Amino acid sequence: MSTQEKSKPDDTQKQERKRGISKWSITQWFLIPLLLVAALGGGLVAGYVIVGKREFSDVLQWSTWKHVYDLVFAP
Repeated sequence: MSTQEKSKPDDTQKQERKRGISKWSITQWFLIPLLLVAALGGGLVAGYVIVGKREFSDVLQWSTWKHVYDLVFAP
């Protein structure tokens, strides 16, 4: 009887670990990339507005970023 009692809590702990891993994998695959993209966007905006001393409204225009891309990757 004592071996069966010991095996049951182990099985429960394994099942709880599997559930914990699945929650972490959801966080890992969705939240972390979202935070990375937000940090990239925030860095671009801060660099353009604070360092470049431009207006925030220019950040939201596609032509601004096309021009920056052309400057960086021009031959």
